[in-house]
Amino acid sequence: MTVVLRGEALELTPAGPDDVPALAAIRATPEVRARWRGGPDLASEIAEDLADPDTQCLTVRSEGRIVGMIQWYAEEDPEYRHAGIDLFLDPSVHGRGLGTDAVRTLARHLVHDLDFHRLVIDPAADNAPAIRCYTKVGFRPVGVMRQYERGADGSWHDGLLMELLAEELR
Repeated sequence: MTVVLRGEALELTPAGPDDVPALAAIRATPEVRARWRGGPDLASEIAEDLADPDTQCLTVRSEGRIVGMIQWYAEEDPEYRHAGIDLFLDPSVHGRGLGTDAVRTLARHLVHDLDFHRLVIDPAADNAPAIRCYTKVGFRPVGVMRQYERGADGSWHDGLLMELLAEELR
């Protein structure tokens, strides 16, 4: 993907190798690391994500700097076709509406330009700020995925499956 997507207060640009240090620094913050676990070499993990042909990674840029990453994947089986989204933002920009702007901007692209009729996202069930963000775009809770992901403490935590149908996009 080479298209730059513009939101109200941000741009989503294709992520590349030059973005890895900034993205790794954001992923290393305690607030992000609590939700996006990883090993000791976050830069290598992000580089692997960028190289994955099945995932499209976009940097979130606001006021001239990288403030996060949003990524999406497609399920292309015609019987189940949909796209999934995931996002992390620098804690220094939390609460400013950039998460909602990023998700809405990508969702519009996926629905209007790439013709997906259904999108999914799966925040941790206890991540109330993320759930509020996604709800503002039009995502609705579908159900709790019990013991869905392993937390930093080693125990299993629930996830919330949310979906958005094209006509529900706000």
